[in-house]
Amino acid sequence: MSALRSYYYKLPPGLRLLGRKIYYFPIDLYEGITGKRSKNEPKKGDIYVGSSDFIPHGIRQMKVLQKYIALSNTDHVLDVGCGIGRTAVALTGLIDKGSYDGFDAVEKGIIWCNKNIHKKYPNFNFTFTPIYNDLYNTFSQKADSFTFPYKDATFDKVFLFSVFTHMQIPEIKRYLHEINRVLKNDGQCLSTFFLYDDSKIEGGTMSFPHQYDGYKLMDNKVTAANIAVSVLLLNQMAHDAGLKVTTIKEGFWRNHVEKEGADEFQDIVVFNKI
Repeated sequence: MSALRSYYYKLPPGLRLLGRKIYYFPIDLYEGITGKRSKNEPKKGDIYVGSSDFIPHGIRQMKVLQKYIALSNTDHVLDVGCGIGRTAVALTGLIDKGSYDGFDAVEKGIIWCNKNIHKKYPNFNFTFTPIYNDLYNTFSQKADSFTFPYKDATFDKVFLFSVFTHMQIPEIKRYLHEINRVLKNDGQCLSTFFLYDDSKIEGGTMSFPHQYDGYKLMDNKVTAANIAVSVLLLNQMAHDAGLKVTTIKEGFWRNHVEKEGADEFQDIVVFNKI
């Protein structure tokens, strides 16, 4: 783990968001003055997850969804941990006869999405869910007991980009059960993970030095900083939730995966209902 990342994780949640805003202030000011920021793009300092390469990253994620779970314009989809709308902005050009729902634990992201996306695309809906995460907030509602605010068998597709990589095992288990509940019988889920196989010696650009039973942590003091899950545990959790892992596509965080031609930095996992 880099020294900068280590220092970032030592900051309280509120200061992490503020620190990012301060870091990107010069370029945000420049883009605001010159008009070089897209009208569908938030300020870089407000993008609290992922890279600041907002529009291209969202388009890449849309292509991943089309490639691995055949996302179409008529699908009813759920974006778990939708952030500040990176994937949603891209999907506004695709989902016209279906619907999009997204929820997130960072309120400013939901506010931006409702103001800049929902007003233009009423079939795109965003919900603020104050769920505790030691990387972003200090809310009391815990993810391991959280119920998605949607009815059973509502969605054709559910997806999560860089969400399970910031959750603990009991929380992942709970979300997998909830995903099964809100998916239609023939529905699919695509998510990203950092995965490892105990039977192989593998290396990557991400470091997980803290070993536990079936998972590894990047930082054992900020448990949501990043987590790697064993393939064996992933399959067991999926089965217990009524799901089956049908696809694993390795990401270019791994040393042996070339970035050029790769679909995602993290590992892509597709689940079907059993």
